[in-house]
Amino acid sequence: MLLNLFTSQTFGIILVLLSCSGYYLSFKAHQKSNFKIAIFLLVILGLFLRLYCSFDFYLHSWDEKFHALVAKNLIGHPFKPTLYDNPVLPYDYTNWTSNHIWLHKQPFSLWSMAFSMWLFGCNEIALRFPSILLSSLSIVLTYSIGKYFFSRKIAFIAAFLFSINGLLIELSSGRIPTDHVDSFFIFFILMGIYLSVKFSEKKLLILNILAGMSMGIAILCKWLPALIIVPVWLFLVYDVRTFSGKEIIFNLIILIMTAVAVFLPWQLYSYMNYPLEYLWEQAYNTKHLYESVKNHSGSFFYFFNKLRINYGELIYLPLIWFGREIYLNPKNYKNWAICLWITLPLVFFSFVSTKMPGYIAFIAPALFIVTAAFFDFLLKVEFKRNFFKLFRTLLAASLIILPIRYSIERIKPFSRTDRNPEKIIRLKNLGNEYQNAVLFNYSDPVTAMFYTNLTAYSQMSDSITVIELSEKGYLILINNPSEFDSKFKTGIPVILNFE
Repeated sequence: MLLNLFTSQTFGIILVLLSCSGYYLSFKAHQKSNFKIAIFLLVILGLFLRLYCSFDFYLHSWDEKFHALVAKNLIGHPFKPTLYDNPVLPYDYTNWTSNHIWLHKQPFSLWSMAFSMWLFGCNEIALRFPSILLSSLSIVLTYSIGKYFFSRKIAFIAAFLFSINGLLIELSSGRIPTDHVDSFFIFFILMGIYLSVKFSEKKLLILNILAGMSMGIAILCKWLPALIIVPVWLFLVYDVRTFSGKEIIFNLIILIMTAVAVFLPWQLYSYMNYPLEYLWEQAYNTKHLYESVKNHSGSFFYFFNKLRINYGELIYLPLIWFGREIYLNPKNYKNWAICLWITLPLVFFSFVSTKMPGYIAFIAPALFIVTAAFFDFLLKVEFKRNFFKLFRTLLAASLIILPIRYSIERIKPFSRTDRNPEKIIRLKNLGNEYQNAVLFNYSDPVTAMFYTNLTAYSQMSDSITVIELSEKGYLILINNPSEFDSKFKTGIPVILNFE
């Protein structure tokens, strides 16, 4: 009954109304200089939106279900990432969708999900909770960074845009590819940049070390794009003009070596223990650079077009304006730091052959800061004619309204969707009923293994193998067994029609 309430259209409408009221109160609090209250409300509202979007009581296709199963298996052996925990059939280590040892992703986000499920149980909300939490906390970091670069007002608008952005909400909810990994990645990129800001201000070595640790953890989430922290760090440190050349070089070495000390042990451990899987995964990841993997392709302008879709149709105007600001003020190194944060990933991944929306999600906070700065600029521009004043107001309003519209489209509060499919209910009810059992001919074996103790395969094995498994003590389950009645007249118990 409670589930039906949370997933109903009525609750979706109530959520939208409450969110609008909450964001208005946050805005008023910021106007009155109640900054802590204002940001607290932004975080709470962002958290609620992410939780609402996460109330899909099933595993989403592709990335999430694989991450979920690997994380579940990590509970029992944290340093041995497996997809098939008990593979009874031969497996091909070059196929990450059916491998035993699973090194397709760096482990930190998987460890965090495993810990959450160990703490709260193996369910969808526990799986998503770490990314929901970190995505919500990223709102605070966006505000803090935006305040340093510009002003509290601009920082607040940027934090608001982060709070309501549909892409970031869906990533933290596991609805789209790259899912939770990107939520973790964005958070630690932001943390690394925030600590870089603090280090540039206070010159404390510990802050630089912590920035390096954040970069190292970001690498353990999504590999080398985390190095974007380095050019941002350089411009921030150079901007304050209080560091000598030797100090900059020394602290840069400390930053990088700290990051290496964080991420390198896992790489060495993986290579030493699983050399074949490790080398193949590295080659496979490199393949994304020059070949379209899994048909995830697009033109050179793929990501430039995605900016419009993910951040509002007017996003190009703030970027053009910001480029003009850099041209007019070339010695403003803070602006250069933001510029590189946006342009380096955008240009790099535009040349990469494999393309997915989440690849450049970590530039989102910088885009929000630039959009907020442009919004503030528009409101300060003086016009004599009422027509231009009206146009300016409409343009500024559109910078906020269009992202809100997009967020509603992604969250889908007014849509009736099946958030608790019957197929998943059957798997959950089955749970741990069968021990030492193998399921064949099931269309979604990864999901089946997450919700049960089964070892599952999408295809039917040959009769000899099935007989051998039965003789070894395995209980054999065949989905849609009528298809195989003619093949298996061996006395082997055939149980269940899962679908």
